[in-house]
Amino acid sequence: MALQPISRQSIPDEIFAQLAGQVLAGDRPAGEALPSERTLSEALGVSRSAVREALGRLDRARLIQVRQGGSTVVRDFRAEAGFDVLPLLLVHGGDVDRSTLASVIEARAIIGPQVAALAATRAGDDARARLRVMVTELAAESDPLQRMWRALEFWELVVDSADSIAFRLLFNTLRQAYVPALDVLVNVMAAEVNDIGPYQTLAAAIGAGDPDAARLAAAEMLELGGAAFAALATQLEDPR
Repeated sequence: MALQPISRQSIPDEIFAQLAGQVLAGDRPAGEALPSERTLSEALGVSRSAVREALGRLDRARLIQVRQGGSTVVRDFRAEAGFDVLPLLLVHGGDVDRSTLASVIEARAIIGPQVAALAATRAGDDARARLRVMVTELAAESDPLQRMWRALEFWELVVDSADSIAFRLLFNTLRQAYVPALDVLVNVMAAEVNDIGPYQTLAAAIGAGDPDAARLAAAEMLELGGAAFAALATQLEDPR
């Protein structure tokens, strides 16, 4: 994938997106030296300061290593990058990567029940009452995409109620990875967001302070979406 000239000047985000896409797609393998700042600025049609800023972001994301006074090399992102690279992996080149999306669906199915159990032991009275209201609002929402957003808001409150900064940051990253694919997933995930029962059960379990019931309700809810996605993946692999 060749570098493309940037249509506007001094836009580090666009430079970052192009170079990150090349690294994540394997077009620039681990250990490869990147062109110099000067070469990149000429190829992209941007200032060297914009290139330098983009390279700094790539370095902080651990996609490259900027060596002072030496060459800048591509890192093995699978071995060195952090969770914040996940949204880049999910959507790059304008397409949703199915294998990465499968990982996101799998991760939430594992993490979600544990977060729900913590929420049941730590939620305050205001959060418990708000969860019940949110279930009512979700049940009343008829627009499929808006139902997806309301379901995300429900889970955001569950995660906040768990009162764990680690889980909150994980949720933020999963949401950043998940949201760009909402339009694609709206029909696939309908089975999960249209069945109000697990949401009612989960809200009730958190309200009652029952972590075991909350864990089971969350697992049941997330399994609906996981099963729907697995069925879609099978259909795409074998459309007969």
